[in-house]
Amino acid sequence: MHEVSETRAERVVGLAASAGGLNALLGVVSKLPGNLPAAVVIVQHLEPTHQSMIASILNRRTDLRVSEARGGDRLLAGHAFVAPPDRHLLVNVNGTLSLTQSELVHFVRPSADLLFESLAASYKERAIAVVLSGTGIDGSLGTTAVKKMGGLVIAQDEATAEFFGMPGAAIETGAVELVLPLDEISAAIVRSTTLGATV
Repeated sequence: MHEVSETRAERVVGLAASAGGLNALLGVVSKLPGNLPAAVVIVQHLEPTHQSMIASILNRRTDLRVSEARGGDRLLAGHAFVAPPDRHLLVNVNGTLSLTQSELVHFVRPSADLLFESLAASYKERAIAVVLSGTGIDGSLGTTAVKKMGGLVIAQDEATAEFFGMPGAAIETGAVELVLPLDEISAAIVRSTTLGATV
């Protein structure tokens, strides 16, 4: 049973994935504790017309409380929010989420770049961006924004990523601080969110 936290998240972790992403997301989210003092926001590239089952799949495999994001959702510690198909997911400075159907970015919606850029603007050094398995370059501009604002950027390594396009593009920007195998990413997130987690 998931414990329901009503504590405002002091930090926010953005996870982005595309091809091969579900396995990568499961590998990370399943190991995150329910008492994580951060909220998690997730962008997975999907067919825009298909109903997404990602939130329910992840919810069964983690102690976090996972739901599909809705506009106005509050970013609470120990909660994870998945972007719905065909909607960009944005993090607001007041600790809430917005959804938009604005134009495609890198031919996709939801876009990792838009999520990460909003995360950087709203949470600055309290933002963590994680780029997982996927093709293309979505997320690379956003990771640069997170790094510029003092946040932490993590990328999945080539050996464990089913598709290295997205992590590789992020690494090439120079913004990535940690390049880790999939099974080490959760521990890095926990360390980063629990050390000095108060503002």
